[in-house]
Amino acid sequence: MSKAEEIYFKSNKALWNEKVSFHKTSDFYDLEGFRKGKNTLKEIELSELGDVSGKSVLHLQCHFGLDSMSLSRLGAQVTGVDFSEEAIVVANELKTELGLNTNFICSNVYDLKKNLDQKFDIVFTTYGVIGWLPDLSRWADIVSHFLKPGGAFYLAEFHPVIWMFDDNFTKFNYSYFKRGVIESEQEGTYADRTAKIKLVEYGWNHSISEVVNSLINHGLTIQFLNEYDYSQYDCFQNTIENEAGNFYIKGYEQVLPMVYSIKAIKE
Repeated sequence: MSKAEEIYFKSNKALWNEKVSFHKTSDFYDLEGFRKGKNTLKEIELSELGDVSGKSVLHLQCHFGLDSMSLSRLGAQVTGVDFSEEAIVVANELKTELGLNTNFICSNVYDLKKNLDQKFDIVFTTYGVIGWLPDLSRWADIVSHFLKPGGAFYLAEFHPVIWMFDDNFTKFNYSYFKRGVIESEQEGTYADRTAKIKLVEYGWNHSISEVVNSLINHGLTIQFLNEYDYSQYDCFQNTIENEAGNFYIKGYEQVLPMVYSIKAIKE
């Protein structure tokens, strides 16, 4: 990792460590509902991922592990990974409290080979993940490395078109394509707009072609690529909700692609 990347990751880790205390008490994450048995996985990934019972799953960038533990509740043997120490502390507290056998590792995705020696049936990662990574070739190498032959990689992610806009969706601020690091100062979080957080974050836009080609170049065969005109999460500004509980950007209903998903198989 370059010195510049070390600076970016150090700042982003501090940001995510600070987010944890706000996120774990937010309505967005609804920990009380989760404690009562709520599954946090959404319809898109549940329908596309298929039966995970008895399968080993590696969940990259898991935050404090609600989706990881939801996969465990569905019968999978799950290892969740996140670079935030505070997130992993909360994840381990929750799994112990709920008697779940989910395993959690604190690691940067790029450093995971140093911290984990296992192969998995499924590598899984969803929503707001790859934009924190500067190099998708290294990311795809990690995905491929930890998959068993014939294993499946699954990604559900916010569409890169969404990240072109300013926060209020009034104009384009950024390129669809990766054009270097994007430095911004954010107040609050998507889960708690009033959170007393004001830190610099660093991110990168990645086109769908960059994502797909990085996976192909590391020995994965794309099984499907789907795009959706809604978000299952209310994590953007200026949204409206339909009767099905899905969210659109006001004024762009059923116009903008908001989410895409990929399933790929390791040969």
